[in-house]
Amino acid sequence: MTKERVVYINGKITPESQGHLSFRDLGFIYGDAVFDTARTFGGKVFRLEQHIDRLFHSLTYARINPGMTKDEIFDATMQVLDANMPLLGENEDYWVTQRISAGAKVVDGEDPTQDGATVVIECMPLPLRSRASFFRDGVPAQVAARRRIPAEALSPNVKSNNYLNMMIAQREVSAVAPSSWALLCNADGDIAEGAGCNFFIVRDGVVITPPTDFVLDGVSRNIALELCRQLGIPCEERSVPLQYAMTSDEAFFTSTSLCICPTASLNGVDYTAGAPGPVTRKLMDAFRDLVGFDYEAQYLAHLGNGPADVGI
Repeated sequence: MTKERVVYINGKITPESQGHLSFRDLGFIYGDAVFDTARTFGGKVFRLEQHIDRLFHSLTYARINPGMTKDEIFDATMQVLDANMPLLGENEDYWVTQRISAGAKVVDGEDPTQDGATVVIECMPLPLRSRASFFRDGVPAQVAARRRIPAEALSPNVKSNNYLNMMIAQREVSAVAPSSWALLCNADGDIAEGAGCNFFIVRDGVVITPPTDFVLDGVSRNIALELCRQLGIPCEERSVPLQYAMTSDEAFFTSTSLCICPTASLNGVDYTAGAPGPVTRKLMDAFRDLVGFDYEAQYLAHLGNGPADVGI
């Protein structure tokens, strides 16, 4: 049995320690790349086709030709996942990611060092230890001074490798509130999204989340909205002013890794309905039933096994 995870790079599956990219790769020097990430539940990848569909939407927007079809990327992803499964620890799961850049920059007057895009497919264990306390206590959220890049400059529905906007926002928040997750506002000052996750509030029994005009159309975000409709919980997609969010009853984050995770407070103000509040609890339980796996219990099983860490 292999003792090291493997990675797919440009048609070859190789041990991670032997996986190399050009230092002139456009994804590295300019952030000229897109990605998408699914996760496993109990070792089974969830909605991979949907993530790959979104990956191709991002590729089209970025005008990057991956040189592979959706089926080829799906097959390569499953090969990497299958090869890495024996290395998955007890009660652990993977992030499963495809990253595709526009290739290597060509030096003027020299032949290209690479033909076409750079395609990387990898597995990374989920940060279950560092995020376990979020499912016991809820996530403290803090609004960053940094605003989200306007949709007029870069579509929020493209998963670009360039996360500098969110990384700086998280570093700003961590400098003053080390345990808090950064929330970014849009240019109008309304809540947009968290650093790498979508944000929901619950007010008077109504679930509200910002529209996709300003935020990523997250797979887990859409699942949460689907579950609201199935459970008969009123839900709306509309602007969320900061003060409105701070005076709501409860809140939660959604993301590939967090699934649905309760928010404890915003800017130091606790949500009165608790973390999770009753509506969030219903949605967390429904999400668990949908995926057929108790992701909350999985996180809580890792309590005390590592330092807390927030952000992307």
